Amino acid sequence: MNASTHQDRYGLPLSTDQAAAAEAYRDGIDRMLSAWPGAAEAFERALAADPDFALAHVARARIHTFYQQSEAARLRAATARELAARHGTTRERSHVETLALAVEGNAAAALTAAERHLDEWPHDAVVMSLLLGAFGLFAFSGMADHDQARQDLCERHAASYGEDWWFLSNYGWSLTENGQVAKGRAMTEHAFELRRDNAYAVHALLHAMFEDGSVADADALVTQWIGGYDRDGILYGHIYWHQALGALEQGDPAKALAIYADVLKPAVTAAPPLNAMSDCASLLWRLSAYGHPAPKELWDDAEAYASQKFSRSSLPFIDMHMALLAAATRNQAALEARLAIIEQRLADGKLAAGPVVPVIFRAMNAFAGGDYAACARHLAPVLDEVVRIGGSHAQREIVEDTFIVALMRSGELPQARAILDRRLHRRPSPRDVRWRAAANG
Repeated sequence: MNASTHQDRYGLPLSTDQAAAAEAYRDGIDRMLSAWPGAAEAFERALAADPDFALAHVARARIHTFYQQSEAARLRAATARELAARHGTTRERSHVETLALAVEGNAAAALTAAERHLDEWPHDAVVMSLLLGAFGLFAFSGMADHDQARQDLCERHAASYGEDWWFLSNYGWSLTENGQVAKGRAMTEHAFELRRDNAYAVHALLHAMFEDGSVADADALVTQWIGGYDRDGILYGHIYWHQALGALEQGDPAKALAIYADVLKPAVTAAPPLNAMSDCASLLWRLSAYGHPAPKELWDDAEAYASQKFSRSSLPFIDMHMALLAAATRNQAALEARLAIIEQRLADGKLAAGPVVPVIFRAMNAFAGGDYAACARHLAPVLDEVVRIGGSHAQREIVEDTFIVALMRSGELPQARAILDRRLHRRPSPRDVRWRAAANG
C-alpha cells in the first residue's frame, strides 16, 4: 500500500491506494467541516472502495458520535485503531488515536492528544476541529478562558492555513466569541465568500450579528441562504434558532413560536440530540422569561424527548438545559436527582466546570417557581463563572437574561439598570431597550 499516492485537501498523505476512496474521503471531510449534508454517505463510499482505510472509519465514527450512536461510534473507532496500527503512518496513528479518545468520551485525554498532534501536524484540520466551536473540547473542558484558548490556537497556526475557508470560518468565530466582534465578523464573511455551501460559516456569521446587534442582517441571512441547505443538515434547526432569537429581540413571540413548531420541536427536527434538546429548552425558556409563556404541551414534549435522550447527568452544558426543562415542567424529582449527582461529582473533584453548575440548577428552579429574589441571590456571585459550562456566548446569555428579569421582578431595579446599561453600551438591542424602560420603575 502506497501511503504517499493520495493526499487530503491539506496535502497530508493518505494510506489508501484507491483513488475513489481518497476522493470520497476528501469530500466527506469537507462536508463534515462545513456542516453540510452527505458526510456520512461520503465516508461510506470511501470504505466501500477501501475497507481498510482507517481515517475513513474514524471519521465515520465521529459522525455517529454527533447523533449519539455511541455503540456504532466505538466499534468504528476500534476498527480504525486496529487498521492504523497495521497500515497507517505515524501521523495517521496519532490522528486516529486522538479522534478515538474523543469518540469514547475521554475528553481530557483527547484535548491533550489534539494539542500535541497539532504541534507536529498543524495542517490536520480534522484534529483541530475537535478543539474548536461551541461544542468543542476547549468549550466543554470547564476552562474559564476557553474563548481565549480557541483564539490562541487559531493564531498559532494561521500561517499554516492561509486563505482556507474552513480555518477562516473558525478563526473568525473564535475572534467573535472572544470579544473581537468586528474583526471576527469580517473574517467570517470572507470565509463565507470563499465557500457559500458552508453552514458553519453561516452559523458563525449569525453569532457575529448577535454580538453586534445586527438583527435585521441576521434575519435576512437566514431567509436568503437557508433554501439551499437541506432540512437534515446538522445546523439547519440551530440556524433557525438564531432567527427565532432575533424575533424575540424584535418583540415578535408569534414568529419565534412558529419557528419552534415548524423546525425545532422534537417531532419535526432532524438535528442531533444535543442541538435539538438545547435549542428547544433555551427557546422555550426565553419565551417564558421574556413574558410570552409557551404552551404547556411544548414544554412537556421537549422534557420527554430530553429525558429519553439524556437520562444521565453528563456535560454541564447538557445538565443546565435539562435543569431548565425540569424546572419549567416542575419535575422536581428529576431536577433533584440530577442535582445530587452533580453535587457528588463536585465533592469528588470530578466537575471541571465547578460550583457554578449546581448554582444554576437552584437559580433556574427558583425562577420557575416564582422566587425571583432567590434566583437573583443565587446567580449574582457566579455570573462570571457561567462561561465554564461551554457552548457559545449566545447560548450562555440565557443565564444573564434570567438574572436581569429576576432582578426586575424582585424589585432590584437599580442593579438591573446597571447591567442593561452595560449591555446596551456594547451593542444595540430592542429587547434590552424595552427592559431598560421597564426598569425605570
